[in-house]
Amino acid sequence: MKEVRSYVTRSVFSTLALSVYILADTLFIANGVGNLGLTALNIALPLFNLLNGLGLLLGMGGATLFSLQAGKNNYFSQLITTALLLGGGFTLLGLFFVTPIATVLGASPATLELTVMYLRFILIMAPFFILNNLVLAFVRNDSNPQLAMMAMLASSLFNIVFDYIFVFPMGMGMAGAALATVLSPVLSLAILSLHRKKPQRKLTLVPAFPRLETISRSVQLGMSSFLTEMSTGVSILIFNQVLLSLRGDVAVAAYGVLANIVLVGLAMFTGVAQGVQPLISRATGKGDQKAVQSYLKFGLQVSLGLAVILYTLLLIFKYPITGFFNSDNDPLLTSLAVAGIPIYFLAFFASSSNILLSIFFSAVGKARQAFTIALLRGYLLIIPILLIASRFAGITGVWSSLPITEFLTMAVAYGLLFAYRKETAAKKKNVGPNSTLVE
Repeated sequence: MKEVRSYVTRSVFSTLALSVYILADTLFIANGVGNLGLTALNIALPLFNLLNGLGLLLGMGGATLFSLQAGKNNYFSQLITTALLLGGGFTLLGLFFVTPIATVLGASPATLELTVMYLRFILIMAPFFILNNLVLAFVRNDSNPQLAMMAMLASSLFNIVFDYIFVFPMGMGMAGAALATVLSPVLSLAILSLHRKKPQRKLTLVPAFPRLETISRSVQLGMSSFLTEMSTGVSILIFNQVLLSLRGDVAVAAYGVLANIVLVGLAMFTGVAQGVQPLISRATGKGDQKAVQSYLKFGLQVSLGLAVILYTLLLIFKYPITGFFNSDNDPLLTSLAVAGIPIYFLAFFASSSNILLSIFFSAVGKARQAFTIALLRGYLLIIPILLIASRFAGITGVWSSLPITEFLTMAVAYGLLFAYRKETAAKKKNVGPNSTLVE
């Protein structure tokens, strides 16, 4: 348990640091650019989620294979090449098609220029965002969670400091916030490169052409992490469209406050899940189901505890928190955000379990169950519930749609967990001195 506490603590700090990238942008843009800048940032966020999600898709899936096979195959080099090719495609989009992308994401004439400016930086530097998440997952799984934590904390601190410097003293506005954000993963990768000096490391980086089998298996096991990350981006995209139709840019700005705070909570739950993932994969590889269940129980308890703490703090400090992001002192923005906090963040009590169980199933090689959880919470439930609830209850329906989705998903997730435990117990019972374990 000392080991699992160490992994979880470092992983939570790492993912929390990653979420601070955007939170710092939100705070400084809100105060340095104004409500239109906050709206533009929220419109650009789904693309940021996509890039991070692709890094997790390759990284979490490949790192799980790496752990399950004790580092025997050179998945790392193949996936690095894949990430570079994938990121290069986004760079080309940033150079030639950024305005149409901003329009598709929902930028209005009033926010188009600011959205394009931010997106151009993010897209051109896309390879670094994808590589950062990929390398973080492999370094963490190669028994070096401390270095992963250091890389994320250092890059996050860099982002906060230079966000302020670029936006305020240098007067760069939206471009300054974007520049600080895109330089942060570069610093993180530089720190992660120190892993090569660890004598016990199993990771090696050599020129390698990606094999279809490696990409396919990594995508299968990393799909739940990708869908979990992208669920936030899809939610933001759909929420933006609905809120624009209900109350315009101010409603999107109010949602931007809530969406960026929820990223912090989701990052912490993801950190717990990523912290126990290497240990669960290792225990599964050894056939130690007792350890697997022990790590899972610990992760669920920690995630729920974090949910209670976060929700309580948000209730107590909802007015000061909203005020930090409302430099224009818009009373409509304040009223919308304050009314949404007690409803919207009820989702924490279910998402804390859903994220952990989704990554748990990936860690034990059950890609279908992980995929089901991620698909339900990010796509199949949230979209119809949001559209129906907003139609009948307006803004209150919008805020209610996320907790409804998460609690319905949690019921399914625990059902899948019960079935998994029943299956593993039956297999264990059937394994005797003259029998074999049949998948």
